[in-house]
Amino acid sequence: MNFLQRCALMAGACLLAATATAQPITVSDVKYEESASLSGSTLQLNGAGVRYKAVFKVYTAGLYLEKKAHTTQDIAALKGPKRMSITMLREIDSTELGKLFSRGMEDNMDRAAFSKLIPGVMRMSQIFSDHKKLVAGDQFQIDWIPGTGTVITVKGKPQGEPFKEPEFFNALMGIWLGNTPADWKLKDALLGKPA
Repeated sequence: MNFLQRCALMAGACLLAATATAQPITVSDVKYEESASLSGSTLQLNGAGVRYKAVFKVYTAGLYLEKKAHTTQDIAALKGPKRMSITMLREIDSTELGKLFSRGMEDNMDRAAFSKLIPGVMRMSQIFSDHKKLVAGDQFQIDWIPGTGTVITVKGKPQGEPFKEPEFFNALMGIWLGNTPADWKLKDALLGKPA
C-alpha cells in the first residue's frame, strides 16, 4: 500500500470515528444530544435553534424525529414518535406563553379546524398557567407517541392526560413549522437548513 492509499484509509477511519461518537449540538449554551429515546424508539435530532422576540433570545428548541425530514409536510407524514424539546433562555410568565402558543396554533390553521381543537387548546393553556412562570434553564417537551397521543412534560413531569388527537400535535408543530411560524430562522433551523 502506497503512502496516498494509507492517508486515504486513515482519513476514512477518522471520519468514521467522528461520526460514531456524535457530539451534542450546542445552541445558546443549551446542549441537544444527537439522539433521544422516546417510547422505545431512538429519535434523531432534526435541527435546533433559538426563538427570538425582537432582539431578545426567549428559548431554544430542538426537534427530534425517527428520520431526518426537511419540510413541514414530510414531518407531518412521519408516523413514529416525535419530540419538540424547549429550554427557556429568560424568565417568562407561563400564562403569556400559553396564550402565545394558542395564537400560534390559530395563526397556522383555518378557523373550522382550530375550533375543533379549542378544548385541547384551553387545557394546554391551563397547563402553562398552573406553572406561573418559567425561568432560564427550565425545560419542557411536547411528545407525539403513536397510540397514546401528545404528552406535554414540564420540568421533567408529564402534565395530565395525553391529548389524543393527532391534529393537536400537528397544530402545535404549526407554531414553529407552519406557514406563519413564530420565528422564520428557528423554522429553518428545526428543518435542518443551514443558517
